Amino acid sequence: MTQRSLRRRILDLIEAQGPLSVADYMTLCLYDRKEGYYMSREPFGRGGDFTTAPEVSQMFGELVGAWIVSAWQAVDRPSPAMIVEIGPGRGTLMKDMERTLRRIAPQLHEAARFELIEVSPRLARIQAETLATSSGPFDWHDDIDALPSLPLFIVGNELFDAVPIRQYVRTESGWRERCVGADGNGNLAFLAGAGSLDASLLPAAAAEAAPGTIVEVAPSRSALMQKIAERIAGDGGAGLFFDYGYLEPATGDSFQALRRHAFTDPLAEPGKADLTAHVDFAALADAVRAAGLVAGLATQGGFLLRMGLLERAGRLGADADEAGRERISGEVERLAGPDQMGSLFKVMAVARQELSLPPFSSPD
Repeated sequence: MTQRSLRRRILDLIEAQGPLSVADYMTLCLYDRKEGYYMSREPFGRGGDFTTAPEVSQMFGELVGAWIVSAWQAVDRPSPAMIVEIGPGRGTLMKDMERTLRRIAPQLHEAARFELIEVSPRLARIQAETLATSSGPFDWHDDIDALPSLPLFIVGNELFDAVPIRQYVRTESGWRERCVGADGNGNLAFLAGAGSLDASLLPAAAAEAAPGTIVEVAPSRSALMQKIAERIAGDGGAGLFFDYGYLEPATGDSFQALRRHAFTDPLAEPGKADLTAHVDFAALADAVRAAGLVAGLATQGGFLLRMGLLERAGRLGADADEAGRERISGEVERLAGPDQMGSLFKVMAVARQELSLPPFSSPD
């Protein structure tokens, strides 16, 4: 029997049950077991659809590893401890962190367990290949609940942007959920749902919104962040999370699709493009505080520069030829430049108490 395409299955589901929320549509497109984007495709690197910071330069993972060492020292060097990455991509960040810990903190490295949380069996195999020459040991889990009860130092890079969101649109008759339905030609299309929504349930930024305004909320993101924070609250440790987004609540449509390093219509090819939306870091910080923890926020550029990006680039450049130095300079600009990843990407540190660690110990 011929396998129906994901697009056809989504259209059939809409015909049978009515329009889908944006959250349900994202879930199907990204995580469907047969055709979901993360289950079936190669997202990362030049040959994929986008390039993440660890793939831009080894310096990113090295500086994240150095921060983990500082955080471990700040919370009285628990031993044993877990070094955890959630949503590990190709395994590049974990590889660079492990190498850095082995070099600058052998005591931590020797007593550490290295854990990866990954829902895609295909990506887990790629991660294992990436880490084959690293010293580990490495273990994989599909949920944070499967981790043993130990202090954890957990990192997530571009994790929350791929957690499904819900969208609401202001109409002349009030707020309606934005849904994915079918138009008269059998194509997927956005539409406003039938039910109205109490505006008090939306962020304060929506209060004076004009008709046509879109607001995004992400209860699944907050739930995941709170689950992580509760583990840190109970077992100790700290967390560090990078993503693109905004520090204060805002309105607007940030739902987007990326394929072959270019933006495309998020409804055009379900399962064949990466679907993401900007992250509301204020909402994540609320979830952290709900678990009794402290959240520190900065831009990615501010974090990397204060962690010694320029100094590390200088040391690498000292042993490189002119072409190598130009490449390293370009990596610095890509990671920390204000018109590139430096300002668009934010970073949040999570711990039981204020950690006097750069860049969270002073204004960004």
